[in-house]
Amino acid sequence: MRLLERDGWTSGGRRTHGILYYKRFPGENLRRSTVIPDKSTPLPDTTLGAILSVKQTGIGRVGLQRLIDAE
Repeated sequence: MRLLERDGWTSGGRRTHGILYYKRFPGENLRRSTVIPDKSTPLPDTTLGAILSVKQTGIGRVGLQRLIDAE
């Protein structure tokens, strides 16, 4: 969640299955949104990979490395 916030995502509050995050991208009319599961256990690698994918959040591997290095 900290990495998404560092990338400019905004928390939109709690939902049934987790916490909603949204971000408006340049050149897109609608904002993208994703729900991060709010669990006490670590997320499975496949779920984390889907959330951080280029298709869902626009971050991808390169963006993830950039965010980690900026920490």
